[in-house]
Amino acid sequence: MLSSFILSALFLATSAFAGPIAPPVAQDIVNSQPISFNNYNNILSLNGFDDFRGVDNFDGSRNAQVVVVQEQQQVCRTQQIAVVQQRLIVLQEMAKRILTEQVCDVVTQTVILQQLQSGLTVFQRDVERVTTRQVGFDQQIAAMITQIINADGTLSEGDLGFSGIDVGNQTVVVSGNNWDDAKSPEAVKKAKEAAQEASKKSTEENKKADESNDENKDAEEQNKNSTDAKPARRWFVPF
Repeated sequence: MLSSFILSALFLATSAFAGPIAPPVAQDIVNSQPISFNNYNNILSLNGFDDFRGVDNFDGSRNAQVVVVQEQQQVCRTQQIAVVQQRLIVLQEMAKRILTEQVCDVVTQTVILQQLQSGLTVFQRDVERVTTRQVGFDQQIAAMITQIINADGTLSEGDLGFSGIDVGNQTVVVSGNNWDDAKSPEAVKKAKEAAQEASKKSTEENKKADESNDENKDAEEQNKNSTDAKPARRWFVPF
């Protein structure tokens, strides 16, 4: 039950890109055009990319959501935070494994990873109750987690028999959360801001560490070049 629920989330990451400001009318025209990744940059591994969810449904937010009425409704049972984090990290590392073992083109890796992150952003908006969707997971898709690993531990390569637009057709809504229409929106907003700030600081610290390592490497390279460039010492023997 818990594993099915946490399959609905892996890791959250978003990025922003700022470019030149275009005239309002022209910008609206550009934004109205869906972006296709079929054969993007003539990359064969992206052939048929849009067929999975649709050219204008990159994050899956346009998927229909059909809530399944269960005889016995699933209820949330609080686990230790470390237990939940462990399971999510397992799914995160599995996502990395799939991307690196089954996708060899780095551009394709980038596009697929962004699609995964975008889908999780949609789920986060559901959790924040800023959409009309229910907070739930597709039980049929989640159950397929057992089919992505073979008995010998290798990744399976067969078609699982569904498309991206099918996600949501078997939605299970777990009851038992403590959402309060009066208090939760503000509490969730503040928690999200705090988490984003923590993520930002971690990123900045890592960036500083990377820059420091680059500077050290440059200094070592300069020292090496300086040493190599020293003229050979000549000895003069008097006759």
